[in-house]
Amino acid sequence: MPGSPPIFPVLYGVTRPPSPISCRRRPARSNSVKLLLAWCGFLLIATGTPVSAKPAGEAETAIRNALSRWTSDFNARDAAHICDLFAKDLLYDYRGFPERDYETLCSLLRRSLADQTKNFAYSLDIKEIIVAGDLAVVRLVWTLKVTVPGAANAVESKEPGLDVFRRQPDGSWKIVRYVAYEAP
Repeated sequence: MPGSPPIFPVLYGVTRPPSPISCRRRPARSNSVKLLLAWCGFLLIATGTPVSAKPAGEAETAIRNALSRWTSDFNARDAAHICDLFAKDLLYDYRGFPERDYETLCSLLRRSLADQTKNFAYSLDIKEIIVAGDLAVVRLVWTLKVTVPGAANAVESKEPGLDVFRRQPDGSWKIVRYVAYEAP
């Protein structure tokens, strides 16, 4: 209501209004960025608590191997193993598209691999792997080249992203969340 004094929530016993400096508006963040920040915050907290008996080096090697195997499977059009990298509870955000899940991703991948009018080839640049117990974050850039038979040039896109892996009951590492976008 215009002219009414603002009502401030009582947070941790503080009932006074925030200072004018803290009232400045920040630009709105997308849901993908909020999700990414939440996961990073969680992992920062979790890194202080060792949970796993296995050294981080073994987990990092297993994750690198899983990503390499997926790249090989994709490039070989091996639809039988194309979803092996992802956990059944996968959720992911790709800029410009609604949040998607495991079934949606697997269907999309299988359709792409079955499309004989295009040739797809992924390559991978892992920037960093951080392991915290049974969770790991991988900062990476996928490069996708799409060629159409008879076309003069391939279309190439770079897709930076952040993948969150969870160690599965069988000891394997699978992606449970990821955020990615096409670089400008």
